[in-house]
Amino acid sequence: MITTDLVPGSPCWIDLGAPDVKAAAAFYGAVLGWEFEPMGGDMEGGTLRKDGKTVAGLGKLTEEGARSAWMIYFCVDDANATTQAVERAGGTVRVAPRDLGEWGSMAQYSDPLGGQFAVWQPGRNAGFELTDAPGSLSWTELYTSDAAAAKEFYGSVFGWQYGDMEMPGGGGGTYTLITPAGLPEERMQGGLMQVRPQDLALAGGRPYWHPVFDVVDCDAAVAKVTDGGGSVQMPPADVEGVGRLAVCLDPSKADFVLLTPAPR
Repeated sequence: MITTDLVPGSPCWIDLGAPDVKAAAAFYGAVLGWEFEPMGGDMEGGTLRKDGKTVAGLGKLTEEGARSAWMIYFCVDDANATTQAVERAGGTVRVAPRDLGEWGSMAQYSDPLGGQFAVWQPGRNAGFELTDAPGSLSWTELYTSDAAAAKEFYGSVFGWQYGDMEMPGGGGGTYTLITPAGLPEERMQGGLMQVRPQDLALAGGRPYWHPVFDVVDCDAAVAKVTDGGGSVQMPPADVEGVGRLAVCLDPSKADFVLLTPAPR
């Protein structure tokens, strides 16, 4: 369960790099009920809000050759120390720790197989204000071609605790649940699963993280995805103990999951 108390190693922010900021804001506004608050000035981007609470960031995709994708940030106490841990574990620094003054510090990395992720060292801005509620982040997920290597790397960097289970839905395989260091199992925040290399075509064969957004009605939200020019990789399906979910792409091919959770 993702919360806003932002313990070390937990998701604390997400943002999207989009080729067309206004179009992306309109798309997610229709699908998830988000309101876009522009940053102002010469900055092309801003924050996305649900019921007045910040849920994500949105900016212009500027990295040459990069695909439009959601970036997940994990909370850390020290971005510089995390950078050292990433390098010791065989990862790559994409954006060195950047001090944003009183707001906090950020850095971006790739894991040893190329999966991209980021960290945020909170200052005045702790991160998102709404989670685990309709129209907000409720889970994070990593697709990778080597689950064992991913567990070793991220465990070394964040101290995550893992629990393996049979893949929900009876499809076979193993799904690994992720919990921040020192917290009980009910604070699970995400999962990782091993897939075939050909299943990673969306990211050019590299592992990738994606967000799972809580929605009241999965089918209705998926209809808005297609109405808005997005597409569906996996249509709505019921997964025992999880809920009804669908895997979607926005019009710029950024991937995300919509989930109507099972009753708790």
